[in-house]
Amino acid sequence: MGEAGYLHGSCLCGGIRYRAALPVAYASHCYCTMCQKQHGAAAGSYANVASAGFVIEQGAALVTEYASSDEGRRGFCSVCGSTLFWRSTEAEDRIAITLGTLEPAYTGPVDHELHLDTKPVWLPVK
Repeated sequence: MGEAGYLHGSCLCGGIRYRAALPVAYASHCYCTMCQKQHGAAAGSYANVASAGFVIEQGAALVTEYASSDEGRRGFCSVCGSTLFWRSTEAEDRIAITLGTLEPAYTGPVDHELHLDTKPVWLPVK
């Protein structure tokens, strides 16, 4: 999972690079309709880490945040549109970074599923 003690990631165009300090509190697939729309997929997949250990190493000026609700802000690259993170306005000490932007790929467990009431019926059964 990258340099010891950290997760590393970037956006599709490579303009933004970040690191996030371990440990991962939990990883999740979120099936809320906002995650579905932002990711263009069945779910948003995230690793929940301490926000104090999250650092944009390159391209901070390219990060755009969108207040998708009163409870959360979504960060993405203003050039390529890659979704990078979700932050809660109620738990500012945590940040959820997108698993798909990690380099190397995340190898830990995904142990939470959120908003199962809006999980698409077209997903395959395990």
